[in-house]
Amino acid sequence: MSSEKNTVLILGGGLAGLTAAKRLTDKGFQVKVLEKREIFGGKVSSWKDDEGDWIESGTHCFFGAYTVLYDLLKEIKTDHAVVWKEHQLTYTLTGGERFTFNTWDLPSPLHLLPAIAKNGYFTLGEMAAFSKSLIPLALQKELYAPTQDHLTFAEWAEQKKFGKRLMDKMFRPMALALKFIPPEEISAKIILDVTETFFRLPGSSRMGFLKGAPQEYIHQPLLDYSASKGAVFKNRTAVDELLYDGGEIKGVQLRNGEILTADYYLSALPIHNLNRVLPVSLKKHDRFFGGLDNLDAVPVISVQIWYDREIATDNNVLFSPDGVIPVYANLAQTTPDYRTLRGVPFSGKTRFEFCVAPARALMGLSKEEIIRQVDMSVRNCYPETSRGARILKSTLVKIPHSVYAPTPFMEQYRPTQTTPVRNLFIAGGFSQQLYYDSMGGAVMSANMAVEGIVREAGKNNHLKT
Repeated sequence: MSSEKNTVLILGGGLAGLTAAKRLTDKGFQVKVLEKREIFGGKVSSWKDDEGDWIESGTHCFFGAYTVLYDLLKEIKTDHAVVWKEHQLTYTLTGGERFTFNTWDLPSPLHLLPAIAKNGYFTLGEMAAFSKSLIPLALQKELYAPTQDHLTFAEWAEQKKFGKRLMDKMFRPMALALKFIPPEEISAKIILDVTETFFRLPGSSRMGFLKGAPQEYIHQPLLDYSASKGAVFKNRTAVDELLYDGGEIKGVQLRNGEILTADYYLSALPIHNLNRVLPVSLKKHDRFFGGLDNLDAVPVISVQIWYDREIATDNNVLFSPDGVIPVYANLAQTTPDYRTLRGVPFSGKTRFEFCVAPARALMGLSKEEIIRQVDMSVRNCYPETSRGARILKSTLVKIPHSVYAPTPFMEQYRPTQTTPVRNLFIAGGFSQQLYYDSMGGAVMSANMAVEGIVREAGKNNHLKT
């Protein structure tokens, strides 16, 4: 029997939910996606403001490692929209100082030699101490990082004694850029996993930007594709609770009181929302679901500022260990479609987008105070080119619950996509897959959840026949 009559209800219209919808419609399932917001895209969402400018929920960089994401973009014919940048990482510091980690087009690990020997900031002694600390990683490869989940990265670095300056100037902004929490909080496993991938795969640390809005190049094409194959998308539809009885999910109760049913249920909700809709009975009596309460989400702040002059000419992502802007970019350089101000072409000036982190202590501040701190960080990093610069426009996006917090000992609570409940599946960056809570992680988790649904449907269809 084919899977044409199998129905799937997807909770959450972020990148994981939209990817799962495409994969399932490709396999003949009848799909309905529920999204509580007006717009789709979740943590990668984008929208136009009242003045005609695109606003994003955050600074979205495309790492070369995210192969599953590029496979998806090829399928919807938008892979051309990823604009790859020079393979380097540039750090900007207070006083106008900067340094850059370059790479060579050579096999691993020779591609990293320029970063170690010619970065122009760290001494050879500092880089030698850092390289020595990575010997276990080089020998054990992907098997090493999981053994370090009991430590924060700062604790791991202290044990390895590779120096405070490397921690403060190189790894602090890296930790904040990856997961929005500092080295004193993030699990050593996370940084070591990423480092091992960058070390082993020469192109994995290469970065790119979409030429424009994720809504135009990812989400709307996914919506259009799946809708053309029969998928139904309902926005402004909030889920209240999953209804559990007799060992399986019997339906989904919406906040308006309506109950929807399907053969299979796929949660593509962020972890805090999944915990809210899971039945108490499941969390109390099943360790798999009960453990999810240990996973917490990180607050995130994103800021855009348009300046009346060209402050930075870099056509790439930028990092800063100083101030409140650990990762940022001049979108007037990196993103062709974003060279606008109030919908009008905007050239010869600057349109910065910043990840402001750590955000926890800043969430209660006013927009004006956060913009002031960001602007001060910019002027400290660019004392010459920012002199006399005037802010033409600024935007602020606060997300109280974004990616899950990968602190020590949390790896054990990350769920698999297939759950102990035969008709309930999970997608999302917090679930177990290679890329953590990221665009690559959202897509990979959706792929794995769909594989689980297909297997379960195949077993059930076989029994029915």
